[in-house]
Amino acid sequence: MTVLHLADEGEAADLAAFLSRLLHYDRGAAVRLQAAGTALAVFGRPPSFEVLAIRAVRLAKPYENGLDVTLDVTVSAGELLESVDESAATAVVPEAVTGPPWAGVLPPRGGWQPVPGLPAPDALRAMVGAGIAEFRSRTQELAPERRTRTELDRIGREIWSRAVGDTHLPVRAVHAAQSLGFLRAGAEPALLSCGAWLRLRTPYGSIAVRRAGLGALDVSVR
Repeated sequence: MTVLHLADEGEAADLAAFLSRLLHYDRGAAVRLQAAGTALAVFGRPPSFEVLAIRAVRLAKPYENGLDVTLDVTVSAGELLESVDESAATAVVPEAVTGPPWAGVLPPRGGWQPVPGLPAPDALRAMVGAGIAEFRSRTQELAPERRTRTELDRIGREIWSRAVGDTHLPVRAVHAAQSLGFLRAGAEPALLSCGAWLRLRTPYGSIAVRRAGLGALDVSVR
């Protein structure tokens, strides 16, 4: 049994909240865990947003049972959530699962460069609110016979694929950051790029997206 000793109760609570939000969008969600020393990265992909969500977690000490160098495994998000003990600030790593395709395609670890043009946090939140309002308005205006899943998805893609300001970041990345609890009040987000990847980073987590889509041929598989 591999036990993760988190830095404190707050880290355990934030990890549990992140996993709960992922499971809200996908009850069968998997997460890829990568850890070295006292740093743990948790990767997930909420299907509604088509982005990679990354939550960094601080560990109090390296994990037990001989895994003292690195940890890299894909597990059930639900089983990991069940193992989180907030009062003890621990979590047990579940048995590995067969990872979904996205789990083999992760953003680079280094080489990120700042990208200018990201609007202020309040403007980002307003952008998401406007997108939600527009989606509701446009779908409510549809005649009943046109209110199909295909048409709803088309409207959603049109709205959430728009660029944020003068950047190439799609609005869906900001929507995901807000929905997953990364874009909290007081958080100062930054936009970074590395190759084909864009990353919206906040103190509470990051959203990464490929400009060419996750299925592009120039992926880095790890």
